[in-house]
Amino acid sequence: MRSVVRMGVLGCADIALRKVMPAMKEAANIELAAVASRDPAKAPAVARRFGCAAADGYDGLLERADVDAVYIPLPAALHAHWTARALAAGKHVLAEKPLACDHATAVALVDQARTAGLWLMENYMFLHHGQHRRVGELVAEGRIGALRVFTARFGIPPRDASDIRYSRALGGGALLDVGGYPIRAASHFLGPELDVVGSVLRMDPARGIDVAGHALLAAPSGTTAELSFGFEHAYRSRYSLWGDRGLLSVDRAFTPPPDQRPLIRLESAGGTEEPPVPADHQFRNVTEYFARSILQNADCAPHAEAITRQAELVDKVRAKARLVNA
Repeated sequence: MRSVVRMGVLGCADIALRKVMPAMKEAANIELAAVASRDPAKAPAVARRFGCAAADGYDGLLERADVDAVYIPLPAALHAHWTARALAAGKHVLAEKPLACDHATAVALVDQARTAGLWLMENYMFLHHGQHRRVGELVAEGRIGALRVFTARFGIPPRDASDIRYSRALGGGALLDVGGYPIRAASHFLGPELDVVGSVLRMDPARGIDVAGHALLAAPSGTTAELSFGFEHAYRSRYSLWGDRGLLSVDRAFTPPPDQRPLIRLESAGGTEEPPVPADHQFRNVTEYFARSILQNADCAPHAEAITRQAELVDKVRAKARLVNA
């Protein structure tokens, strides 16, 4: 039985070069086998940097016998197409979020992976940081009492006008990009029966994309999730769980540096404390988890359900939105 998964990287996006490929080089159960680029000159340079092979384009990478699985960091609108191609080529897939731009496409990809017996995972890497496990433990211990409200904010300052996040053709927009994180975190803590009550999306009419948004979700119990996101904000990456006995807050919730100890703040009638949590490397963790799951033939069903549930919630936020011009 092989002890490593041989990974191919389909695209030389910034997140791949800065975060994911370095993490794969550190991972215990991954061999970085090959990289491909739409720019023929770029793949060889990246391959030399990371000590792997340069594939002859995206199709060439999928044809390689020394690639077991692929990581897809392409623009959002291309994820579904190349995920389907990779699954058809018999490769397991770790795709950047969103896996698909709509629920129906996500369901089709999940069905394709299930039929082929392949792992398909959407890269919400923040869930693989230890700080969220610690938060879950504190909630389970009753430290905030009964959970009443979950709030989350993920906003980044405006980008350069050429940034792909502003391209409608490439799947741009705040909801599909930064908005997915608060939605996924809400599902993580409030459960699979979460539904969308209403939303607002601020639209850039010239570009035809949303640049910010707000959404109200609710669980059957009445516990609510209040979420905000966008590209026109001072940086914020934070969530809070507010119970009937206390409040838990997490700063740098979605993008903690691997060498920075997380800050969890617990406020209650007894005072304020900051439970210690060690630094953690969510990019390395998620790639190791993906590879380990393939090697151990783990059940992918929970991830398949999470993919389709996430896509359904995003669709509902879009469908129920009041649109206002930015």
